[in-house]
Amino acid sequence: MTGSRWATLALVLFLVGGLLAANVGRDPSSEAALAASAQADASETDQATADRDTADAADPVLVEAPPDLGPAMELVNLDGWINSDGAGLASAADSGQVRIIQFWTFGCYNCKNTLPFLQDIYAEWQPKGLEIVGVHAPEFDREAVPANIEAAAADLGVTWPVALDTDKRNFRSWQGSRRFWPRTYVVDQNGQIRFDHIGEGSYDELEATVAYLIENGA
Repeated sequence: MTGSRWATLALVLFLVGGLLAANVGRDPSSEAALAASAQADASETDQATADRDTADAADPVLVEAPPDLGPAMELVNLDGWINSDGAGLASAADSGQVRIIQFWTFGCYNCKNTLPFLQDIYAEWQPKGLEIVGVHAPEFDREAVPANIEAAAADLGVTWPVALDTDKRNFRSWQGSRRFWPRTYVVDQNGQIRFDHIGEGSYDELEATVAYLIENGA
């Protein structure tokens, strides 16, 4: 065997011996522990991510009292009610009850888009003290017919009291010179407006306002 081949063989034997020495005395259980530790770290990371995602998905919390926007007006000169006899609902002052007051009409596309969110809020908070009053102020003649309003309310799943504001007196007096369908207010237990929103959206803020007032009082 030539000198170069002897040198190559010696190098190979040296490397093999080093690898054997490095593995002598290694405890298989310690390898398992290391693997388990790595797995535990991954699980904790996954759980932390899941916890954060859950927190992000939670309903927003109103940490401060909603602003006081002034006293709500009475509902006057109504032409009747649907889903209620209206007893005690026309007066906002000191009702002792949190109320959502929404001006709407059944032919309004944007009004209809708000209803599923109001239905969810009503289902959650009505047993705890919330009432919704839908003030129906028609835009077109067909929306002024009580039978049409009643049928539309049933079709749309409106189960809360609906005040018939056929001549739009309340629609105008509440909103002033700029008037909108829909417009949604929250009125507290003392008759003060604590939320005012035009159009669709702001459902989390709407519910957070209701929740704050019911849980903390006015």
